[in-house]
Amino acid sequence: MNEMNDSVQAAIDQVIAIAATYGLNVVAAIVILVIGLWFAGWSKRTVQRLLNRRENMDLMLSGFLSSLVKYLVIAFTLIAVLGKFGVQTASLITVLGAAGLAIGLALQGTLSNVAAGVMLLIFRPFKVGDYVDAGGIAGTVKDVTLFTCELSTPDNVQITVPNAQIWGNAIKNFSGYATRRVDVAVGISYGDNIDAAFQAVKDTIAADGRIHKTPEPLVAVSDLGDSSVNLVVRVWTDASNYWPVKFDLTKAIKEKLDASGIEIPFPQRVVHLQKEAAE
Repeated sequence: MNEMNDSVQAAIDQVIAIAATYGLNVVAAIVILVIGLWFAGWSKRTVQRLLNRRENMDLMLSGFLSSLVKYLVIAFTLIAVLGKFGVQTASLITVLGAAGLAIGLALQGTLSNVAAGVMLLIFRPFKVGDYVDAGGIAGTVKDVTLFTCELSTPDNVQITVPNAQIWGNAIKNFSGYATRRVDVAVGISYGDNIDAAFQAVKDTIAADGRIHKTPEPLVAVSDLGDSSVNLVVRVWTDASNYWPVKFDLTKAIKEKLDASGIEIPFPQRVVHLQKEAAE
C-alpha cells in the first residue's frame, strides 16, 4: 500500500512539475494564438479597405493581397506558438521551405499562371470589356482570374486562356485608346480625274458626323497598280465606332464614286497579239 501511495504521489509530483514548467508557456501560446488570429483578420480588413480606396483598383486584386497578408500573419503566429512549446522553429522553417520548393517545382505551371494573373491585375494592360489580341488569341475580355483569362470571340465563342500564355506575349488592346484610325483603300481607273475622285471622297467623309475633324482626314494616292490608281483614305473616329465607320464609309465611297461617274476598275490585262509573217 505504501508503495502504491508513493507511486501516486510521484505521478502527482511529476504532473505538478510539468505544469509548473510548461503552464506559463501554454498560457502564453494560447494568448499569442488568440491575438495572432485577431490581428490576421484585422490586417486583412485594413489592407482591403485601403486598397479599395484607390481608383481603378480591381476587387479581385485587393481581395488576393489582403488574404495574402492574413495568411502571412497566421503563419508567423503558428511559428511563435510552436516556439513556446520548445519546437525548433528554425528547423521547422527549413523543412517547410524544402517542402514548399518541392511543391513549387511540381506545380510550376500552375504557379506561373498565378504569378501572371497577379501581374495582369497589378499592371492592368486591359480590363473587362476591352477587345484584345493576347497570346495570339483575339476577343473581348469577359473575366480575369488568378489562373485564366476568359475571352469571347466576335461570333460569341468562349475561349479560356492560361494567364502565363497572355503575360508572356505581346498584348494588343484595341480598346486601350479613345480613338482609332480607319483605313479604306479604293482604286480608280487610269482614265479618271484624280482630283475629282479626291473631292468625291472628301464630300463623303464630310457627310459622316462620326468622323473627327482632328486629326484631319487624309486622301492620297498610295501607289499605281496594274489596273488602277490606288487611293488611301485615312480618318479618325471613336474606338467604339471603328467598325461601323469602316463599313459605312467603304459603302458610301463606292456609291459616291459611281454617282460621280468615276470607275472602280476590275483587274485587267491588255494582251497584244502579233501575227507572224508567213514563211
